[in-house]
Amino acid sequence: MHPLAGQPATDDLLVNIPRLVSDYYTIRPDQAESSQRVAFGTSGHRGTSANGSFNEAHILAISQAICEYRRAQGIEGPVFVGMDTHALSEPALISAVEVFVANGLDVMIDQERGYTPTPVISHAIVSYNRCHSKLADGVVITPSHNPPEDGGFKYNPPHGGPAGSDITGWVEKRANELIAENLSGVKRISFEQALRSGKVHKYDFVTPYVNDLENVLDMAAIANAKLSIGVDPLGGSGLHYWAPVADRYGLDLTLVSKKIDPTFSFMHLDKDGRIRMDCSSSSAMAGLINLKDDFAIAFGNDPDFDRHGIVTRGHGLLNPNHYLSVAIQYLYTHRPQWSPEATIGKTLVSSAMIDRVANGLGRTVTEVPVGFKWFVDGLSAGSTAFGGEESAGACFLRRDGNTWCTDKDGFTMALLAAEITAVTGRDPGEHYEELTRKYGAPVYQRLDAVANDAQKKVLAALSPEQVKAEKLAGDPIIARLTHAPGNGAAIGGLKVVTERGWFAARPSGTEAVYKIYAESFEGQEHLSHLQSEAQEIVAEVFKANGV
Repeated sequence: MHPLAGQPATDDLLVNIPRLVSDYYTIRPDQAESSQRVAFGTSGHRGTSANGSFNEAHILAISQAICEYRRAQGIEGPVFVGMDTHALSEPALISAVEVFVANGLDVMIDQERGYTPTPVISHAIVSYNRCHSKLADGVVITPSHNPPEDGGFKYNPPHGGPAGSDITGWVEKRANELIAENLSGVKRISFEQALRSGKVHKYDFVTPYVNDLENVLDMAAIANAKLSIGVDPLGGSGLHYWAPVADRYGLDLTLVSKKIDPTFSFMHLDKDGRIRMDCSSSSAMAGLINLKDDFAIAFGNDPDFDRHGIVTRGHGLLNPNHYLSVAIQYLYTHRPQWSPEATIGKTLVSSAMIDRVANGLGRTVTEVPVGFKWFVDGLSAGSTAFGGEESAGACFLRRDGNTWCTDKDGFTMALLAAEITAVTGRDPGEHYEELTRKYGAPVYQRLDAVANDAQKKVLAALSPEQVKAEKLAGDPIIARLTHAPGNGAAIGGLKVVTERGWFAARPSGTEAVYKIYAESFEGQEHLSHLQSEAQEIVAEVFKANGV
């Protein structure tokens, strides 16, 4: 924990925006450096312009690759394009539009050339494709909660959710080829020409999304309860959505901050002393937490609004796993039109409290690898009514059991906290206390452990037979998983489970570490045993493989 964690950002930490944008246009990525190549992680390509990892060449090449992918797949509808409030998002949007229009695409952008959150783009794609034969897709330009100097670019195909690795792998490979060819294969016109072409359409993203919220949430119950609601948009792309939401549904909603500033100078510093708009971090959310007693319920979101942070009077910022458990308990008992067979989607590093809640509800859990893309098919078909990640991202079906959107939606998860409070008279923190009395009180933590590239490759390609341990923290091991039980997909690591706890180990895609997720239903001391023995088990695997 940095000594300045939770304190207001200081001027010396603010990024130089003119230089950042200049670097976007002037630094040319070196293909010989792996860190400067196009690389799609679980949430698209991310980087910063100063070190050659997020520059104009990357976005031109990725955009051209997407155009070529669309042609190969026969995708002929418009492309919905949104961006968040990071400084590099606007230049990247301009670059993308120049390529998209040159390739003959119809491009839908915000009517004010403003900001459009991730869930709104997903909602627009899903809504459009319900009634058009020529399917649409979309792009969201965002590095999510990353620091102000970062940029990000992600693609959502016609299902509306995050692209799978089959798509991103192809786009990544083709984009790097285009960069290596000095962008000779990229079609491009100037932004001014694009705007005059008739192919760029100014679109009202706000009204359809806001008006549709009553079909996924009980907005009338929230209004009738006259809850005082506090909202901190953390300077993100959904800031200008909250006033229309409050007006449309008659909510007593207060925006505690209305600032848009690409340096994010209004933020409180994250646990490592950096500016990071992480709405699941009590350090970054210190400003709203300090105001918790002013509201019946409060919440914040990250810059692209695909994540949520719920703040209550009695518990402050809720742990994301705790709120997922509460949301599941509430939704599956307050959505009578949902199919009784609809499953609960969770990632393999989410809390086992979800499994216990599901068992109590008589529902099946679909456990998948890390990445929201694994929930898309279930949400599209209605076979999964709720999909959530431990990192504070989730989405659920409409009240009638049909698809709402297929990407993480921070708006609906935040407003769900208000619905829970309005309908039950108790906030999500109080509901979680009740769950712990019924199912136990787990302790959960994520750590990083050092690992070189060779070790990370071994960990990513493990088989269960390579794990020789019979016990973990004194308990018999009941499962050794290298593939997710919900869909059989490789998890890129290892999960070991006992009756009283579990750990999962996964290599980082960007750092020389592997991540250890662990949870105990027996308290902090037992959790520490899980964590230390997890590292011993992984070390034995490394030793057996000579790395």
